[in-house]
Amino acid sequence: MRKLTLLAIVGLIAQLVDGSLGMAYGVTTTSLLLLIGTNPAAASATVHLAEIGTTLASGTAHWRFGNVDWGVVFRIGIPGAVGAFLGATVLSSLDTATAKPLMALILVSLGVYILVRFTLRGLRTDRLGQPLRSRFLAPLGLFAGFVDATGGGGWGPVGTPALLASGRIEPRKTIGSIDTSEFLVSVAASIGFLIALGSQGINFGWVVALLIGGLIAAPIAAWLVRHLPPRVLGSAVGGLIILTNVRTLLGSSWIDAGDTTKAVTYVVIAAAWIAAIAWSVGEHRKDTALTPTAATDDEHLLEADPV
Repeated sequence: MRKLTLLAIVGLIAQLVDGSLGMAYGVTTTSLLLLIGTNPAAASATVHLAEIGTTLASGTAHWRFGNVDWGVVFRIGIPGAVGAFLGATVLSSLDTATAKPLMALILVSLGVYILVRFTLRGLRTDRLGQPLRSRFLAPLGLFAGFVDATGGGGWGPVGTPALLASGRIEPRKTIGSIDTSEFLVSVAASIGFLIALGSQGINFGWVVALLIGGLIAAPIAAWLVRHLPPRVLGSAVGGLIILTNVRTLLGSSWIDAGDTTKAVTYVVIAAAWIAAIAWSVGEHRKDTALTPTAATDDEHLLEADPV
């Protein structure tokens, strides 16, 4: 019961982050399941089964708050479903000794990308309103769906920054559209895992616990997306993903690091993580402070030179 409660809390926190940032539900919950010794394919299958419910609830909430571009949802979501099915098939065919460090490596890479992307670059909004082409969305969806199934998460970490970096769709609609299209990805990945694995290794009690936490958080996150600074949240989540999965890598047969190496590595990662969050908070405050200043300057100009 204690483990189920913990999983529900993790599901709630992960969905709060995912619904407000457009990423990290899968990588956060999969990282925890790997940490407690779950088979990689079963961990990804468990998360994707839970995500069928959480993404449906999240998509509905985002739609009600006006955060969804349906053209983007289908043009990226359908190729994403194809990629997810293929990724589930590939992961299910790997043995655990190979799959666990491989998944951890993918998750660390995604964590580094999230941390660097949001800490150093923030969000781009100078191309808002320009059309997103299918020749961009379809390959992106196919790749993100494949990574999502093989890594236990990755749809958001790949898709959300790519759409934000394009600068062609406002951040809240990027997040809402990615979260909504993830329903198609979750269904396809779950079908792929169930065909390849059956129900072997999947704990449906864990699925329900993650689902309950996610369902509670989904409408809250859809509202929070208008208020929380994504830059700071991205830095916080990226560091957490890195730290969690580096632990798995260092203890794997690939590396098998000693205690001293592990301790030094954890300290270095923690220090970089804290620095990244501090930098993001500072940059967010600068951006916030500049907005009223610019407005005040414009008012002075209008007063000095009325039209």
